[in-house]
Amino acid sequence: MHRRQFLGSTLAASLLSLVGSGTAYAATAARGRLLPVPLDRGDTIGLVSPSSATDDSMGLQLAREVVEALGFKVRTGAHYDGRRGHLAGTDEERAGDLNAMFGDREVKGIVCVRGGAGAARLLPLLDYTLIRRNPKVLLGYSDITALHAAIGRKTGLVTFHGPIGAGSWNSFNVDQFRRVLVDRELVEFRNVPEQGDELVPRNNRIRTLHGGKARGELVGGNLSVLVALAGSPYMPEFDGRILFLEDVSEAPYRVDRMFSTLKLCGALDRIAGFVFGECTDCRPGDGYGSLTLEQILDDYIRPLGVPAYRGAMIGHIKRQFILPVGGRVELDADAGTLRMLEPVFQG
Repeated sequence: MHRRQFLGSTLAASLLSLVGSGTAYAATAARGRLLPVPLDRGDTIGLVSPSSATDDSMGLQLAREVVEALGFKVRTGAHYDGRRGHLAGTDEERAGDLNAMFGDREVKGIVCVRGGAGAARLLPLLDYTLIRRNPKVLLGYSDITALHAAIGRKTGLVTFHGPIGAGSWNSFNVDQFRRVLVDRELVEFRNVPEQGDELVPRNNRIRTLHGGKARGELVGGNLSVLVALAGSPYMPEFDGRILFLEDVSEAPYRVDRMFSTLKLCGALDRIAGFVFGECTDCRPGDGYGSLTLEQILDDYIRPLGVPAYRGAMIGHIKRQFILPVGGRVELDADAGTLRMLEPVFQG
């Protein structure tokens, strides 16, 4: 689940290309939004593994059974059960599976089996012209952030940040899938507090960083994967966007460094609003001490003066929102909500 391999020696070179010039944001001409075709029960959904291999065949079986239980037929990528080291096959094989699913007219949607690491390796190999001609649902999160960012930047296609095929498909996630992807509702994403045996709810609480409302297109996903795209033509645009972020198993000093990167490259100064989900297992290690996540957000987000809140049900958690990346939303930082403003499907 760690993504540090994306943040190696290339990051310094990426920063040099960004600071002062802003050329990364002009690398690709801005495109209008492209909406996917509607998804109806009985359609065929493709399962692909663009990142890490699945270490247990049960995960592949569960992903298939989930899609069928949701009411769809299944088509698997030729290499969705492949392995090369930690990856689900070679870069060419994994990119080929994704391109094939977009090019297959019988496939109406694509679900990623899992995240992990490796999706960024595919970005130069994807056929963006093919994707633009065959816009369809793409669902996944974590390492799949690289695909959301690149496909959005190169084609304008609205994709969906949410559960992977081999992940948890509890009643909340199934309801999100139905409302967003099948019934095509204009959903308001609001946390469901978990009270349990407590006098007042303690889990799924939101905290307002700066009050107010903002409107814009959603951009973001996994913090470390997104930051690793800095300086590349696949980094998304941030002007007037609502940025949402999450991460897992990252020490606070690493989170601080990644926010510093977003600040130095000018991304944070361009956004209209901000939402932070969960940073699961992001505790400080041993040593002289550490900034807290709260202090990091105070340092980088509060001074922006834009509507912002944290604690949204986004990230490496069992119950998570299915967010339309590229879709227009209204953020209410006082209420802790994101509300879809426009349809995100054709027709």
